[in-house]
Amino acid sequence: MKLFKRKSDRAAPLLVPSQHSPFTGFELPDTVEPFEKELFDRLRYTVPVIDAAIMKIIRLTGGFRLVCSDEKYQSELDNFCENVPVGIKGKSVGTFVDCFLDSMLTYGSAAGEIVPDIEGGNIAGLWNGDISRICISSGKDPFERKYAVRDNDGILHNVIHPERIVYASLIGGNSLLRGLPALSSILMRIYQCIGQNFDRAGNVRYAVTYRPEKDTGDFAHSRERAIQIAKEWSDGMNSAKYGQVKDFVAVGDIDIKVIGAENQLFDTNVPVRQLLEQIVAKLSIPPFLLGLSWSTTERMSSQQADILTSELEYYRRLLNPVICEIGNSFLCSQGYDAVCSVEWVNINLQDESALADARLKNAQAREIEMRLNNNNNN
Repeated sequence: MKLFKRKSDRAAPLLVPSQHSPFTGFELPDTVEPFEKELFDRLRYTVPVIDAAIMKIIRLTGGFRLVCSDEKYQSELDNFCENVPVGIKGKSVGTFVDCFLDSMLTYGSAAGEIVPDIEGGNIAGLWNGDISRICISSGKDPFERKYAVRDNDGILHNVIHPERIVYASLIGGNSLLRGLPALSSILMRIYQCIGQNFDRAGNVRYAVTYRPEKDTGDFAHSRERAIQIAKEWSDGMNSAKYGQVKDFVAVGDIDIKVIGAENQLFDTNVPVRQLLEQIVAKLSIPPFLLGLSWSTTERMSSQQADILTSELEYYRRLLNPVICEIGNSFLCSQGYDAVCSVEWVNINLQDESALADARLKNAQAREIEMRLNNNNNN
């Protein structure tokens, strides 16, 4: 009796729509369209807090180390992880994973390629693919992925060696930034209005009014005197650009007022904060990491740090298969009968001052214990 059937003898999943082929219509998460990629890129470029949040998530995800099941191959695996080329961006598997996670957070999915050398025996490097040019679908088997690359003319070309492709996506293949363009457009509109209001009222302008008296000779020469007043006023204002202070002296009924001094700028703290709260909630990152002092208690900040830790663990779970596939491919290319696993650096979001204070208290406690032990022995 066979315990495992061949791949071609698998039963079709019941959730797959039944058509001419049992696997027709079974699709992976939707492919990122080129306009979506440009939209999310512009969103990160326009709203700095979104770009800062994604970069902090990537850095806080932390470093890792590939551990080989056979210790005698560990040094070669470490050398590969540190020196493998990653396109033209740099070296190391860590660099590839950072770019991979950046694409997955921004566009919802990410794809890379394990590039062999000309002879096909060793790994020449790693390549981060443009997810907007990659189309993913199922083949004859519902668990088989088919990759196609779109060229500049929009024509799809099937990937000859899909086994070299590494792929991962968030739940549903949706970007972390999904739903933020509408909120961001309102936020940037508010900032644009703030800038326009400061151009109008923030840059102080003056209204100089000269009222000549009809009973004297001022009224007959009012035009010439108005031109002279305007010239002297302009000369005095321009001198301030070069650090010179000139007083304006005039004779007659002259009134000087600041244009727009009686108007006040709108208070935008409430709407801006409401929009930022929505953005931060979508990104699942504590506000204090972005320089937003909204948390009023230490306990609240600690809870937010715990929530972020669970988010980072989720991203690590998505990256684990990709990293292991790269490491196992290297071991296989060298002909080694071994596999690798991923060891991540512990996530710690505590402040350095808090850690230093904790180490000081532990040292003081050990010193007191040693003194008590010495006294008891004596």
